[in-house]
Amino acid sequence: MVVLALPDGLEARDAGPGAGRDAAGDAAGEAGKAPTGTGVRGDGTAAGAGAGGDAAASGDAAPGRGGAGSSGLDVAQRALLRLVASVERASEHPLAAAVVERAREAGLELDEPAAFEAVPGHGVTAQVAGRQVAVGNRRLMEARGVAVGAAADRLAALEEQGKTVMLVAVDGRLAGLIAVADTLKETAPEAVAALHAMGLEVWMITGDNARTARAVARQAGIPEERVLAEVLPADKAAKVRELQERGLKVAMVGDGINDAPALAAADVGIAIGTGTDVAIEAADVTLMRGDLRTLAAAIDLSRATLAKIRQNLFWALIYNTLGIPVAALGYLSPVLAGAAMALSSVSVTTNSTLLKRFDPMRRFRRQERGRPA
Repeated sequence: MVVLALPDGLEARDAGPGAGRDAAGDAAGEAGKAPTGTGVRGDGTAAGAGAGGDAAASGDAAPGRGGAGSSGLDVAQRALLRLVASVERASEHPLAAAVVERAREAGLELDEPAAFEAVPGHGVTAQVAGRQVAVGNRRLMEARGVAVGAAADRLAALEEQGKTVMLVAVDGRLAGLIAVADTLKETAPEAVAALHAMGLEVWMITGDNARTARAVARQAGIPEERVLAEVLPADKAAKVRELQERGLKVAMVGDGINDAPALAAADVGIAIGTGTDVAIEAADVTLMRGDLRTLAAAIDLSRATLAKIRQNLFWALIYNTLGIPVAALGYLSPVLAGAAMALSSVSVTTNSTLLKRFDPMRRFRRQERGRPA
């Protein structure tokens, strides 16, 4: 059985030029891979942790398979990767794009898939070069009667490393594994720590298996008890509602098509600007950059805006509470009353304008200045 993965000691040779790079360009997604969404508790705020995905194929070559070429893959691995990438080229999932990119880096010519079918939350199937190929998770293999017991140990080991593992079946038999490294965004741990410091609960909702989800959560600083794993796309909105039923104000951060229902169901939906148009349309707020620290910055900005609104309302109320009785008793001339009203409007506008001086990224800039060069 061929295993395409990233075993220790071979990452530099086999990962190819795309390894370690966020497949989405920059969040979340997830957001490269970015199937994950995050629910938080707070005053109309939101939080998220993203993970990007890069496919890499390893030289896990067994004796007798032939030597590895410049791509770091032996003959059998190249054949399997070609089949998988030919199927995935018809998919819009970020993981699929990473697999196709890896195949192209290896110089493989891909075939056109026939009878392609995407099964939400499970995987994809298609016919390639007259062979029936299925690529997906355990649920997809079980639904098609494919035994995966022979790969159980290897599968568990890869998942414990935080990799998303896709099983590959060819003509109804398990043919190999594709492990996609979940490259956590560099700013994700910093963003999660900032959200915790703001008193928010950060949750991760993902379709990944529990092992991979927990591994990624540990890297991001999210408690394992707040990880909701193996959630089907259609069930993400239900998970959001479950959190709401606990009395939490929930915001959902996502960037994929599958995140759209959950974004709409949340009290506040926040989309990553590098994500899909469907997610952006369903969200209330869009982060223009993939830097997850802008999520905490957006919350700080919203809180500062609400503070200004409360200040303006307070002073306007005090102003009129004192001014109206004075004017009613005749101690305030019409000229002075008009001037007082104009001054009220100017003071409110001036106070609001001071918000332009607010720097929502200041907490992160202070941290950067405090780091050793």
